[in-house]
Amino acid sequence: MIQDPLVVGLALPEEPAERSLSGVAGMGHAVVPGEIDVSHGTILYLEDVTVSFDGFRALNALSLSIDVGELRCIIGPNGAGKTTMMDVITGKTSPDSGKVFLGQTIDLTRMNEPSIARAGIGRKFQKPTVFEQHPVWENLELAMKTDKGWWASLRARLDRSAQALIEETLAVIRLESEALRLAGELSHGQKQRLEIGMLLMQRPALLLLDEPAAGMTDDETMELASLLNRLRGSCSMMVVEHDMEFVAALAGDTGRVTVMAEGRVLADGTLDSVKRDETVIESYLGR
Repeated sequence: MIQDPLVVGLALPEEPAERSLSGVAGMGHAVVPGEIDVSHGTILYLEDVTVSFDGFRALNALSLSIDVGELRCIIGPNGAGKTTMMDVITGKTSPDSGKVFLGQTIDLTRMNEPSIARAGIGRKFQKPTVFEQHPVWENLELAMKTDKGWWASLRARLDRSAQALIEETLAVIRLESEALRLAGELSHGQKQRLEIGMLLMQRPALLLLDEPAAGMTDDETMELASLLNRLRGSCSMMVVEHDMEFVAALAGDTGRVTVMAEGRVLADGTLDSVKRDETVIESYLGR
């Protein structure tokens, strides 16, 4: 597949050590503290993660992994533990037991939410969160990873590289024509794409998207699927979704889909294989 050159540009930032990827599979390498070591080809690893709320097991010895550059769709019924899993990955919820690693060396269970975000994990919730009284361009500028101290903010000026990154991101999310429009005037689908653009401004290694197609029209849903497909390879993505047409547009014939139920993985494979799995039919898809 030929990659969008703008997306490739976003995928090759000059990052500080805390945000870079290190390691080549099959070769010896030195691991630098704070770097994401993906020498084994895995960017996210969960093993036997359990979370209980008042005796109810939201996650029950959950184990899964996400490969570098992979777009993984997670499906399952309400109450399957999908959102709780994302809460654990981003530090919002601490697991009772289990391991959660970013790459081979970064233990996410020992970190808080801001430090996990700085390490390279971006999360998008179902409802878009944008600065509605600011133009689209300024939303992207505000989201850029910079020193947010008051003195630095007072003196801040966009250099050419920052301007170029904003322009590239506008092109990737296809909002160039809306750059000067107030974010509050955008359609729901456009706001969703803008928020993804804001996350891209922070150069994430892993994006978590929780039901991003919720509330969209059919056209908006397919436009969002097109955006995520264009981002393939620029970062790893985990997409939790109920819209099966949207999942099909992302997974295609060969992409991996994970089905969760009762806090653990019920099935894993191509969309076609999980749709034919008897346990998945019984618990989720129905006959």
